[in-house]
Amino acid sequence: MIRHIVFFKLNDKNDANEVKQKLLTLKDKVKEVVDLEVGINFSPEERAYDLALIVDLKSKDDLSAYAQDEYHQEVIKFIKTKANSTKVVDYEN
Repeated sequence: MIRHIVFFKLNDKNDANEVKQKLLTLKDKVKEVVDLEVGINFSPEERAYDLALIVDLKSKDDLSAYAQDEYHQEVIKFIKTKANSTKVVDYEN
């Protein structure tokens, strides 16, 4: 199993719910997604990011397909209008 984690720093924290809802649509639209979770940060620390996306996929090949998926690319374009920074971690578990 592959776990793909992305942290998002938003331009405006008031957009967090809208971004969360858009990210949640990936589960039903991208066939490689086994499971998906999105959380909105509540920590007031300066170093904290605003949202976390956790996606589980079966293999590295599925991660690659997910990354190239047309709908996923549409979501990325939307996210780029709302976020000014992202960080990613991918690992096998």
